[in-house]
Parts: sequence; C-alpha cells; structure tokens
Amino acid sequence: MKVAARSQVPPFAVMEIIAAANARRAAGQRVLNLGAGEPSGGAPDVVRRRARDLLADGDLGYTEAAGVPGLRVEIAEHYRRWYGVEVDPGSVAVTTGSSGGFLLTFLAAFDVGARVALARPGYPAYRNILTALGCEVVELACGPETRYQPTVAQLDALDRPIAGLVVAGPANPTGTLVNPAAMDALVAWCSEHDVRLISDEIYHGITYPDAGAGPGPAGAPTAATAGASGAVVVNSFSKYWGMTGWRLGWLVLPDDLVAPVDALAGNLALCPPTLAQHAAVAAFDDAGYAWARTSVERYAASRAAVLDRLPDLGWPRVAPAEGAFYVYADISPTGLDSVTWCERLLDEAGVALTPGTDFDGVAGRDWARLSFACAPEVAAEAIDLVVEWQRRL
Repeated sequence: MKVAARSQVPPFAVMEIIAAANARRAAGQRVLNLGAGEPSGGAPDVVRRRARDLLADGDLGYTEAAGVPGLRVEIAEHYRRWYGVEVDPGSVAVTTGSSGGFLLTFLAAFDVGARVALARPGYPAYRNILTALGCEVVELACGPETRYQPTVAQLDALDRPIAGLVVAGPANPTGTLVNPAAMDALVAWCSEHDVRLISDEIYHGITYPDAGAGPGPAGAPTAATAGASGAVVVNSFSKYWGMTGWRLGWLVLPDDLVAPVDALAGNLALCPPTLAQHAAVAAFDDAGYAWARTSVERYAASRAAVLDRLPDLGWPRVAPAEGAFYVYADISPTGLDSVTWCERLLDEAGVALTPGTDFDGVAGRDWARLSFACAPEVAAEAIDLVVEWQRRL
C-alpha cells in the first residue's frame, strides 16, 4: 500500500527524548527531565476540583464544535482583563490544544501551495503541519541580530509574495519576546500586503520583568486588537495554567474565518474534550490566576538557577530567555553535535535536554534547548550534573 507523501514529516525529537527518559526511569534509573516544555506543577487545584465534581455529576456529552458558550465568554473576558481588548465571544473557538488550533487555522486560511513564513529556529510543528497540508514553508533565519524574531526588513527582502506569517512571543525554543513596536510593525506589514498573521501567544503570562517583559500580566502584546485586521491568535491552557494533558486551547478569529473554522472543527473532532472545557472555566477564577502566578514565580527561580551558571556551563551563545521556560544555547564548544550531546548526556549523566535539530534544520546541530519548567532545586541539580559531565568530555 502507498503511504501519503504528506505524512513524511520529521518526528518531533523531544517526544523521542521523553520516551528515552521514561524508559530509563522504568529501568529504575533516575532522570532529571529538562527536555519537555511541560510545567511541573500541573493544573490549578480549583480546576482539578471542578473536574472531580463534573465526573461525579456532570453532563459530559458533546458540546458545540467551537466550545461551550460559558468558556468562550470567560476567554473573551480574559482579553479585557489582561490586555484591555474587547473580544466578541463569537470570535473565540475552543480547540483540542493549541495544536488543534494551528491545524484548524492553517486549513481554513491557506490553500495547497500557499507560502507561509516563520522564524528559524522555531517550533517544529508549525513547519511540519504546514508541510503536511501542502503549503510551502519560507524560513526566516533569525539570530541575535534580529533578537531571534522575524522582522519587516526580512519580509521586504523576500523574492516572492507570501500568504501567511507565523510569529511567536515568547517563542519556543528561544524564549524571546515580540515587543509592542515590533508587533505593530508586523501587523501593519501583513495588513498592507494582504498576508494572514498567526500569532502564537501560548506563553503569554510567563515572562520576566528583569528581561524586558512589557506591562500588564501578559508581559507581551497580543494581536487580538482591532488594528490586527485578519490576524489569528492561538493560545492554550497548557503552559500558563499547566494543563498540558487536558488538551485544551483556543483561537481568537477574524470574522472571515469564524464559519470555516467552525465547520472544520465539527468535521475533524466534533468538539474539544468536554470535561476539560467545563473544568477550564475555573481557571479564570481568582484562585486559578493565583495558582498560575505562583507557578511563574517558580519558573523565575529555576531560570535564575540556570542563568547564574552559564559561565560554568561554557555555552558561548544563549538566546535571551525573556519569557516561556527555555534556555536555547550553543553547545558546539563540547565538540559534539547536539543529537549526540543530548543522547550521551541522558545516558551518562541522567539529564534530558532537547537537541536543536528539532527547531533549526540548518544550524540546530550546534544548539540544545533546556526547559526550566521544573522546581528550582531540580534545575540546580541538573546544571551541576551537566557541568560535571561536560568537564569529563
């Protein structure tokens, strides 16, 4: 039997690292996992309690394809509370994680052959989903000279028009922010050139004031504004609220994509997970926000535990960790490529990191991503082990 060409995308290497770490743990060996971008604290207590109540006595049948109205209202209110932006609940679509949101957005916005630009290094699922859908990915080489973010100058230099631009701030794997001026410039450029802007905002709220985070609880600008004509915002409960396995995200859609996304969502998945939807309403309670803020304080302490040891680690180039919970570092002085470096680090020191080849197919062999979404003492111990191991190379 023939296998569809669209399925021939690279595997997500971080999942292989997780599998290897789990196998090591199952064999009775200790593992410090700084490979996965998964908050260690889990979901807020108030969400867990709500889920228990729903399991005991709740209607967990199908919901509307775009999500239960009450959750969509809460999400819209979240934008007023955090950004001072009025969002119509009707423009909100609840999705099966941000991953489902990206799939729905790309299906609704781009035809086969559409050219879509994104930063390199960047989250590999953007590239792989677009490729599987028959789109042409246009990678923008983003290093320290652009703060690891795409710029209007890079867009102006493209040899052919594009149909879309994906931006992320804070970004995975670099942790860099899109500042308000840069966001305004990208929005204006996309509007002028009839380019669909997709703004990945799943790490909003996980920012660090000492690294230049903006005002307000989000610490970063949103594209969900009246001026962002045609833009799509993608967000999730996975990162700020620590609800990774609940598989729940959302989109803020422009008018022209509301009906197409609703139709696609109903056909592809019927509805997002019902239990997660009803429980997630509690994430917007004061207790839910407080839980998340406490988690960010823990990430900040873990971040400091890593950044304070950079001289000992001997990594010459590190992206500015302004948000999210990642340090993206050049490990080439070790003399090993990043895949080998990560494999040996896990095997010989019991510490899991992710090779940069996941995020950059050109220069990723020299880079690795460290996730500090863990307790500060775990981050500190892991860094001690990495330093000691590198000295033995």
